[in-house]
Amino acid sequence: MRTIIDLPPEQVDSLDAWCRQEGVSRAEAVRRAVAEHLRKHHTGGGTRAFGIWRDLAEDGLAYQERLRSEWDERERGWS
Repeated sequence: MRTIIDLPPEQVDSLDAWCRQEGVSRAEAVRRAVAEHLRKHHTGGGTRAFGIWRDLAEDGLAYQERLRSEWDERERGWS
């Protein structure tokens, strides 16, 4: 798929220099840059929460029950 991007002149100059050094086209350089960025920063969808409780002493169900018990205590105090 073709995509048009606007780059400031100094980035184009640096990109062209890097492309000459590596022997690749601008398109290939941009593809590599996007692939590297996605590899480093893309979490693959809803996987960010996976392992969130791993280092916690309290498991998720105990946490939920503790929070809900606090709600019950507040309701009793407000009645």
